[in-house]
Amino acid sequence: MASSISKRDYVKIARKYCADVLTGKIPACLFVKQACQRQEDDLKRKWSKWKYRFDAEKAARVCKFIELLRHVKGPKAGERVVLEPWQCFILTTVFGWVDDKGLRRFQRVYIEVPRGNGKSTLCSGVALYMLCADGEKGADVYSFATTRDQARIVFDDAKAMARQCPDLQAAFGLTILNNSMIVIGTNSKFLPKSADASTNDGLNTHLAIVDELHAHKTRDLFDVVKTSIGKRSQPILWAITTAGFTLDGICMEERRLVQKVLSGAIDEPSRFGIVYTIDADDDWKTEEAAQKANPNWNVSVMPKAVLANLAEAMADPAAEKNYLTKHLDVWCNADTAFFQMDKWRKCYRPDVTLDDFEGQPCIYGIDLAAKVDIAAAVRLFWRIERDKLHYYVFPEFWLPSDRIQGARNSQYRGWARQDLIRTTDGPVIDLDHIEQYLLDDMKRFDVLACAFDPWQATQMAQTLASEGAPMIELRPTVQNFSEPMKELQALVYERRLHTDGNPVLEWMASNLVAHLDAKDNVYPRKEAPENKIDGIVALIMCVNQALAQNVEDNYGSAVETVSFSDLVF
Repeated sequence: MASSISKRDYVKIARKYCADVLTGKIPACLFVKQACQRQEDDLKRKWSKWKYRFDAEKAARVCKFIELLRHVKGPKAGERVVLEPWQCFILTTVFGWVDDKGLRRFQRVYIEVPRGNGKSTLCSGVALYMLCADGEKGADVYSFATTRDQARIVFDDAKAMARQCPDLQAAFGLTILNNSMIVIGTNSKFLPKSADASTNDGLNTHLAIVDELHAHKTRDLFDVVKTSIGKRSQPILWAITTAGFTLDGICMEERRLVQKVLSGAIDEPSRFGIVYTIDADDDWKTEEAAQKANPNWNVSVMPKAVLANLAEAMADPAAEKNYLTKHLDVWCNADTAFFQMDKWRKCYRPDVTLDDFEGQPCIYGIDLAAKVDIAAAVRLFWRIERDKLHYYVFPEFWLPSDRIQGARNSQYRGWARQDLIRTTDGPVIDLDHIEQYLLDDMKRFDVLACAFDPWQATQMAQTLASEGAPMIELRPTVQNFSEPMKELQALVYERRLHTDGNPVLEWMASNLVAHLDAKDNVYPRKEAPENKIDGIVALIMCVNQALAQNVEDNYGSAVETVSFSDLVF
């Protein structure tokens, strides 16, 4: 493939990008910094003590290939692709690491980046490389999406790129057809595939590009794709997406796993991930936030257009969520949520655990279910921090095992495996099991009140009361819930409510929609039956009792503060 482009040191470009991110020269969020730090740490490892090594030649090869292609859309159409430093970083990292057999280390890739940052161009280039130049015999390459039209976006861009490069076709014997591309010499092919295709089972995939993973409402296609790469020696499942609105789907599940890999919470060396977004403390209304989230800022992401959308989002609340998701890669609930989830996530306090409150005053809220909903119990504690009363939430959840296996929410199974949802045998929740759990749990704390909805809970309440639990019947009415809901929202926004980061409770918080009546009363609702809010309802019950017990006055003012001056004789 003859070319007149100048030779570039892609590995050097990638290393400089890492250095600039880690020193703050390039504004980047925590996840990007963690991805760069992971690469730097891996490069310092001794080959003799680790099964992976970095092959600079393989790292550069894919970059050389892609820069021989041409843009097919926008003002640069017809010009050669010039990879940006962040793209060089991703490509050299994914393709440069090999194991002791020379096989690629990374087999799972997750890239999350706002709209307009050239993800289709990047994916199309990777697809053509894996089809033609990866050295794999019978390389089956697919672009997957929820619909055939979406699946064709990457495929059609790759096809247009290939048509503009006759030297590519000649060098590899590439034949371009309407619905496929084939390399006869290696028996390789590239096709678009949609979720509704009847031929997805039995695939033997070398590269699977899953475009806009956030749009996948179920995990079915993704699970088929994962299975399809299992027969290859060095396949790649390449998932790329913007943020979305489905907080209980497969995309959020993959995102959470990537976050754990990047933070070092789990060691999964075959998985690469990077997320371009803003940090929790960033002001989304600034140009600096937009620049941080968009790695192609002023390249394919034009500041003038983005800032115009920002101005609209600031003036019109209806446009805010679209701007956050598409331009800043911030996940939002599609409905008009009661909480701003960026504020909710700031409530996370990993330094505080349930054991810290052993023997301390506590309020319980219980919202039970028989079959469809999730049974929830929430504990609420409090203590003084910085001269103000702060609250701490620790939830528990239950579902019957049959419900977990048949649920539309793909995260139920993962949450159950992590013990974030406790399972009871059979098709309905075993209330006796929950009752015994609560009896044992309440012995650990000084329980001031246990609020419960009498629906499904009357018998349990009688049993708990007979054991000394201070049971408070609390029916789900506007009168009982309006003020506690407003108080709960205020506590979240003042950062005086803290959670243990439980993802089930966070998901339920994102599902909460407030109904406002003519008297400005609010009441908890969910927009769809699958959008569970049971844990938040239990928390509202706790806050109801915190108000009834006058916790702010009785406990906030009773704490004595001491200074050095008080100890002078």
